[in-house]
Amino acid sequence: IGEVLRRGLNNNDKKKSLQKGPQIDFDQDGIPKLGSIMKVLPAKTFDVDTKTSLFYFGVDTLACVASLGMLNTVVTCDAYQHLQMWQQALTVAPLQLLAGFAMWCQWCIGHDAGHSLISKKYKFLNDVVGEISHSMFCLTPFVPWQLSHRKHHTYHNHLTKDYSHQWFIREERDQLDWWIQASHATRNLQLPILYLVYLLVGIPDGGHVFFYGRLWEDHTDETKKRAALSVSISMITALSLWMTMGTANFAVVIFAPWLVMSFWLFMVTYLQHHSDDGKLYTDDTFTFAKGAFETVDRSYGKWFDRLSHHMMDGHVVHHLFFEKVPHYRLEAATEALVDELGQIGKGHLHKHVDTPDFTQEIVQQFNDNWFFVNEAQIVRENAMAEDANRS
Repeated sequence: IGEVLRRGLNNNDKKKSLQKGPQIDFDQDGIPKLGSIMKVLPAKTFDVDTKTSLFYFGVDTLACVASLGMLNTVVTCDAYQHLQMWQQALTVAPLQLLAGFAMWCQWCIGHDAGHSLISKKYKFLNDVVGEISHSMFCLTPFVPWQLSHRKHHTYHNHLTKDYSHQWFIREERDQLDWWIQASHATRNLQLPILYLVYLLVGIPDGGHVFFYGRLWEDHTDETKKRAALSVSISMITALSLWMTMGTANFAVVIFAPWLVMSFWLFMVTYLQHHSDDGKLYTDDTFTFAKGAFETVDRSYGKWFDRLSHHMMDGHVVHHLFFEKVPHYRLEAATEALVDELGQIGKGHLHKHVDTPDFTQEIVQQFNDNWFFVNEAQIVRENAMAEDANRS
């Protein structure tokens, strides 16, 4: 009887909820308005708690120190030195994967710092955590990355203005410069080093170590000086470790895990912005909300998602409110958004792909699609006008 009554009450609650009508408002293109989305999310979604942020930073710092320290201990012990090269490689490989993943998790903390989500009350902590997390542990100059990443969020899924992702139209690939065609031909060899190329060579955004390219066109000398400090911290950290450890040990203990971290970073970023039905927009059709809803939530497995601070499965909410929602609020906020969209028959607006075989997925996707997008995926003004006329 109790179960019947409970179900009856639940059904009544659902009916009342449906009678209230949708709480999310939509623009003329059928895209949810940001202000109305904020109203349906949990009350704590936008609560940036300094202590919680620093707790996660502390945990990942310990993980990095412990995993890198363990790797260094093994590499410098006498038993390791007497092993043959292939035996040494097999011995350290699991530790390098572990340390690289710890660095990736630490990178995610620096990512929050870049969005001023470590603390809203003590704003200086965002710079402190960002420099330690990114510039030191991840050897990624914090401020240059922060500047380019902010532009990526401003123009996510814009055909020409998006940062971090360079889009080429597949139907025009024969017209690309020779060096771009050569890059496409050798794409399967590039996955481990793409982040290194991104930072040093500055493709496609501009240099993050040497200041040139479109990234720096509208920044003041003061901003460049602040960015140069981040570069100096990364360079001093790397050079100090290199000189202390020697080239061989630096390559095994630091650089190899860094490549693992960079693989995670590229894989997650690429798959978040590539889907079979994804759309890109031009100046005439782009809006911030449209671009955000073209990003993709992916689940790599419960523990991978949690340890990565919901970087993968909370990506849509992150892009909607990239300077408002800290990583430890993304899971609940995503569940609320998905539930609300489902109740009003708009669940298709949220893109989610279960990706437990993530390493195979990135290799296949990058091989098949690289940075190409089909012309049919680009939403242009003329196409929208034709659709309106047909309607």
